[in-house]
Amino acid sequence: MILDTNVIISGIFFTGPPYDILKAWQSKKIQLVISSDIFKEYKRVADLLNKKYKDIDINSILNLIAINSDIVDSKDLPFTVCEDPADDKFIACEISVRIKIIVSGDKHLLKLSGYKNILILKPKEFLEKYP
Repeated sequence: MILDTNVIISGIFFTGPPYDILKAWQSKKIQLVISSDIFKEYKRVADLLNKKYKDIDINSILNLIAINSDIVDSKDLPFTVCEDPADDKFIACEISVRIKIIVSGDKHLLKLSGYKNILILKPKEFLEKYP
């Protein structure tokens, strides 16, 4: 499965369904797939939040993600498919691996659910369908 940045960041810094998804990943109940572009975004946003939440060792968490995820080489899409072109990296990664599930709270990505048979679910929906 592919996790949008908002899910990763929410799971690291807060509680709720994104946290539960990261716990399931940590327990190896689910496998996380990322591209280098996705990881760069995770790091960029985490570094920004880490300035506010200094007591969280974000680098060790990001290292765990890098080590324990399937990292794929995804190609740029030939054209923009998302209203927010920065979100195309998640679609590109999915197309590269054909997992068919992206978990996101991003309204732009959620609108694309069904595109190329990709299921894009909110974190709570994912936990309800795939406990």
